[in-house]
Amino acid sequence: MATLSISILCPNTSFSYFPFPSENVSSRPILLTFPRRNTLPITLSAAKHHSDPSETNASTSVTVAPENNDNATAFVFRTRNRIGLLQIISRVFSVLGLRIDKATVDCEGDYFIKTFFVTDSRGNKINDQKSLESIKKALIEAIDGDDDAAVSVAPATRGVVVRKPRLEFGEGKGKAERMFGLMDVFLKNDPISLQKDILDHVEFTVAKSRFSFDDFEAYQALAHSVRDRLIERWHDTQIHFSKKDPKRLYFLSLEFLMGRSLSNSVINLGVRDQFADALSQLGFEFEVLAEQEGDACLGNGGLARLSACQMESLATLDYPAIGYGLRYQYGLFRQVILDGFQHEQPDYWLNFGNPWEIARIHITYTVKFYGTVTDEVLNKEKYKVWVPGEMVEAVAYDNPIPGYGTRNTIVLRLWAAKPSDQHNMEAYNTGDYVDAVVNRQRAESISSILYPDDRSYQGKELQLKQQYFFVSASVQDIIRRFKDAHKNFDEFPEKVALQLNDTHPSLTIAELMRVLLDEEHLGWNRAWDIVCKIFSFTTHTVSPDSLVKIPVDLLGSLLPRHLQIIYDINFNFVENLKKMIGLDYDRLARMSIVEEGAVKNIRMANLAIICSHTVNGVSRLHSELLKTKLFKDFYELWPHKFHYKTNGVTQRRWIVVSNPSLCALISKWLGTEAWIRDIDLLIGLRDYATNSELHQEWKMVKKVNKIRLAEYIEAMSGLKVVEKAIIVSLDAMFDVHTKRVHEYKRQLLNILGIIHRYDCIKNMNKNDRRKVVPRVCIIGGKAAPGYEMAKKIIKLFHVVAEKINNDNDIGDLLKLVFIPDYNVSVAELVIPGADLSQHLSTAGHEASGTSSMKFLMNGCLLLATEDGSTIEMIEEIGRDNIFLFGAAVHEVPALREKGPALKVPLEFLRVVRMIREGHFGFKDYFKSLCDKIEGGNDYFLLGADFASYIEAQAAADKAFVDEERWTKMSILCAAGSGKFSSDRTIQEYAEKTWGIQPCRCAF
Repeated sequence: MATLSISILCPNTSFSYFPFPSENVSSRPILLTFPRRNTLPITLSAAKHHSDPSETNASTSVTVAPENNDNATAFVFRTRNRIGLLQIISRVFSVLGLRIDKATVDCEGDYFIKTFFVTDSRGNKINDQKSLESIKKALIEAIDGDDDAAVSVAPATRGVVVRKPRLEFGEGKGKAERMFGLMDVFLKNDPISLQKDILDHVEFTVAKSRFSFDDFEAYQALAHSVRDRLIERWHDTQIHFSKKDPKRLYFLSLEFLMGRSLSNSVINLGVRDQFADALSQLGFEFEVLAEQEGDACLGNGGLARLSACQMESLATLDYPAIGYGLRYQYGLFRQVILDGFQHEQPDYWLNFGNPWEIARIHITYTVKFYGTVTDEVLNKEKYKVWVPGEMVEAVAYDNPIPGYGTRNTIVLRLWAAKPSDQHNMEAYNTGDYVDAVVNRQRAESISSILYPDDRSYQGKELQLKQQYFFVSASVQDIIRRFKDAHKNFDEFPEKVALQLNDTHPSLTIAELMRVLLDEEHLGWNRAWDIVCKIFSFTTHTVSPDSLVKIPVDLLGSLLPRHLQIIYDINFNFVENLKKMIGLDYDRLARMSIVEEGAVKNIRMANLAIICSHTVNGVSRLHSELLKTKLFKDFYELWPHKFHYKTNGVTQRRWIVVSNPSLCALISKWLGTEAWIRDIDLLIGLRDYATNSELHQEWKMVKKVNKIRLAEYIEAMSGLKVVEKAIIVSLDAMFDVHTKRVHEYKRQLLNILGIIHRYDCIKNMNKNDRRKVVPRVCIIGGKAAPGYEMAKKIIKLFHVVAEKINNDNDIGDLLKLVFIPDYNVSVAELVIPGADLSQHLSTAGHEASGTSSMKFLMNGCLLLATEDGSTIEMIEEIGRDNIFLFGAAVHEVPALREKGPALKVPLEFLRVVRMIREGHFGFKDYFKSLCDKIEGGNDYFLLGADFASYIEAQAAADKAFVDEERWTKMSILCAAGSGKFSSDRTIQEYAEKTWGIQPCRCAF
């Protein structure tokens, strides 16, 4: 058979090559397109080669030929043909600083025989044997796709086979050549190419004239241009995963607080500066367009943001993973403050579309509700059949998540509920249009809103529907993926790891059992063995009241088959438990999945623990609380199941994106940007903690960030109906407390401390006031719509702020600012500008606390109780670099037992009396708030911790006036934050819990 021989003279050039059979191919010149828009005439000619059949399965080989060439070293390759291979080889040579003088390429069937004549950067022949071996190793690893050692270079062309079409002669061959030519080159990132992509999207996606479009339309076009590059990498990653067939992680969470995608995406793709330059030439600023993006608020607080961080780390660390969640039509409510009261408005985040998602309308699964369970005989075996009373469709929407410093891009798949077409059509055909509309609304309500109010039966039912809808669609998708490549379910645990992020997805266990039993007909023992090997469960709570329970009547009505399965699981568990612990009925009752009582409930946390191979806490302290209090009975039964992985946040979002000035400064002093992937390198900042030059630059970065925050405060407060905008002093300490508003998080303690500070300043003479450290106290956070006490705390802050901000005696010594509708994007502005961050939870009530980690990474000092992950932070940064206060975990029970006998400081009583007596107005409204913290009702120990809290505030004031000491502490905080990266968390999960390995998509 004739094969194709190509002779190419291309010094230091990357090129594309498309092989095809060469019969009837006459010698003719063709032009190939190069990444930098170079073209080179190449002559193709037919030549005869005979391949040895015994070599068809040979692996890649690279040898150094004994060519009689004094000017260059000849590397000879024999490897299987694949698209983009020549680009990979030439790119490796380029990365290693080598020059290609000449290359000859022979094609033998599915194999290449290639010779590259290479010199070093000075044009000399390479003779050193050690160097030659290193070059050969790098080449083989890149060609064979060694994921751990692949050369990390920004790619210019595609090196992964998408498909291998049948190549024919004549017209068919020409089509194949054209298709390969179109597929083989990546989207370019030079300014002209980027500008063309953006303008094309303006005209053809946004449907605006390229001669007239505004900032929002420019953002839409920019986002689609970035998304194109994400999809490109995502496709290659999925093809690579399919080829390698690794064990995959499926991460199930009802909450993902993703925030904005644009800045994070372009930084992880490595094209931020290129896009900024391209936009600048078009007359737009990248930062202005980035502000046009809304937040995707598909979660509430730390757990949701943690999920987003973990997805980004999974992509960065090259783990094969998919996230599953819900595509809520309305995100977490928009918080509007009117006259100091919180009001909730729908978050219409999809009103203007979401350019980052890809609607997979062809990926739909039927989700069933209600109905009955019947028996059916198949092959003389009896099986259960669930006959549903209602069905809806789950439609997939995919959101690509790019990794940093890698080609890997994974996906977050969100499910949206749509009505069943069959039911809808039947209603229309019978003329029942109203019923059709009602059915559509009922179906779409499932994924409409995050956490429906569950104070009514209808709310509880909708919440359960929401959880099961999410679970059912995800399980169907997971099983479909597995069956695409495997036939034997015994391999399921080797290919699938399922992570339950808190108790909300725990129905996944019953659903998977149902599918294996009723649809795959595996039998109970085999199905149960599979289920117990694949689930791991992470809980984020410390309170029994926060654990999900489902009324049996509700579950039996909505999911009758699942209730049967849960009863069977519980029966088997309790019978085995009796054999291990005897007839200890109290303990049996506590550990049972079914909770007896006036209202019989299913304890979803117990179900998750029983069926999971690992139960994870999210900090060391949290793990101890799980073992000794929350799940004590289970820990004594299965101590090997209980572990902890301290939560973390991603430094890409919380330093690189949100604080670019600090990012550049850290890279300068460490001499590398490698810390962005290996954050442990931050510890190197300790060597410069006393360096005066770094101190000056560090303070300048902080000042720039405070200016940004001050401008935001002025603009934001100026929008309110007040006399004037709040102007804050940059010399003041920016004291920040931003969390979900809850009694245990003790925003009320902060307000009481502010009132005490205000009272002290009012009673000072002018000389003493000159010694006061000016403060800007910033609070942000939302209260749950039904949480009246939290709403009263928000109102109290506003009335106190109105009093203090308008008091001429106070001036700039104390300012109060409430940031409404606090979200990820606002956090990216607030956190870099904060000097001090408060974390005031009563010890033993915060499972981890990821908010403090974000502030710590940005060099913000912490004022905190020894709770959650703070204990581990003390170990990393030193007790001298954090302002601690309050009772320790082991002291809290004894303090509570004292009740009314607990002594509290007079200062505490005074500030409470000021509120109670109407000093700030709304005397009657705040009466219940005062009653909650006086007279033995102070469950969260505000009075007990008040004196210690005031002392810690005084210590912070003292440190702040000593600029050298404060700056050193700030540097040491950032230097010690490496442990609190989500990269470390994910790596621990992967190695110790999920059993997954990195699967790096080669460049």
